[in-house]
Amino acid sequence: MSDCNSAIFSTNHRTAFSQTRLRVAGLCWAVLTFAMSADAKPATDCPLRDQPYSIDSPLIDVLLKPEARLEVERAAPSLLKHAPQMMLGTTPPTFSTIITLRSLAGFERLPEDALVPVNDALAALSITPAEREARCARYDIERPRLDIPAGKPRLLLFGKINGFRDTPSVEAASSALQAMAERNHWALVSTDKGGMITPSVLKQFDAVIWNNISGDVLTLTQRNALRNYIEKGGGFVAFHGSGGDPVYFWDWYADTLIGARFLGHPFAPQLQDARILVEDERDPIAHELAPGWTLNDEWYSFKTNPRASGAHVIATLDESSYSPKGFGNQDLRMGDHPIAWTRCINRGRSFYSAIGHRPQTYSDPHNRALLEHAIVWAAGGSKADKDRCP
Repeated sequence: MSDCNSAIFSTNHRTAFSQTRLRVAGLCWAVLTFAMSADAKPATDCPLRDQPYSIDSPLIDVLLKPEARLEVERAAPSLLKHAPQMMLGTTPPTFSTIITLRSLAGFERLPEDALVPVNDALAALSITPAEREARCARYDIERPRLDIPAGKPRLLLFGKINGFRDTPSVEAASSALQAMAERNHWALVSTDKGGMITPSVLKQFDAVIWNNISGDVLTLTQRNALRNYIEKGGGFVAFHGSGGDPVYFWDWYADTLIGARFLGHPFAPQLQDARILVEDERDPIAHELAPGWTLNDEWYSFKTNPRASGAHVIATLDESSYSPKGFGNQDLRMGDHPIAWTRCINRGRSFYSAIGHRPQTYSDPHNRALLEHAIVWAAGGSKADKDRCP
């Protein structure tokens, strides 16, 4: 593998694997194919495993317990009856992992007091060992053998998704990053296994890239590994769906690592042309893109401005260039509307861009340049880049 510039690890099955090397258009891929193994161990330290049932539980956990679902249907008959089917799935990836009964009631404009009997009924239910196991089933602790190709920086492209998976966007981003790695002689390893998020694995990489990650995907041990890695100087890059869940169950991720919580996106129409404005023309991440450009995409708004909590804003949206009206005519205007920013997390570096719903955005030269420069910065970059997060 020493002559290869990127490696692709496909880890959709379990424990036992065989390795195949492919060479396509000059790009060497290491594909790990897993087979089922009887001694594969399930995750046991998943978040919320022991949390009592409530209107703030992930909806999937309520749906997986027949008694809980019956209590909801009895206490608030319209709540699940009127919910779109896409919100009621029980096999990840599914939207039900990123919403709660409280947020579902908000979508349906159900009065808050209607949820009181629902919450009381759910709180009275027990949690069985089988239900704890079911809650943990969407997490994994599998760790394939790591074989990092030659190249710098070393990058781990992470693709485990339990929530909403927009496959065309995920695949377009992955292809764009693979091409970027080949062109720049980076070492890129791709995985969809949370079991790779360990101290021993992470210390071998300069940055981790979150590819449209939706839903809670890391066990408590894996969360600690990622947080320690970043706080001690690791790099983190994330885009679009990685900051677009209606509900988060890991506050540090949403409020510190990303730095803002999703509010909504336009529905009238969903995809629109909008003007992106470069905030600082001297910034090494976006200086080539100044003063800005126009792009067609799904435009996120956030509940809070990341600038208020110390983010360094790279680019903003010109809200006069598109219609920021959300579901039910929701007003999504932020006034000052950051769309891409960086954050210093102790000694670590975090970059987030809300661009990236349409697959075509990953072939847009401006967005490609933004991501490429952000990856270099997050992975250590030049001295000027490092000075931002000493």
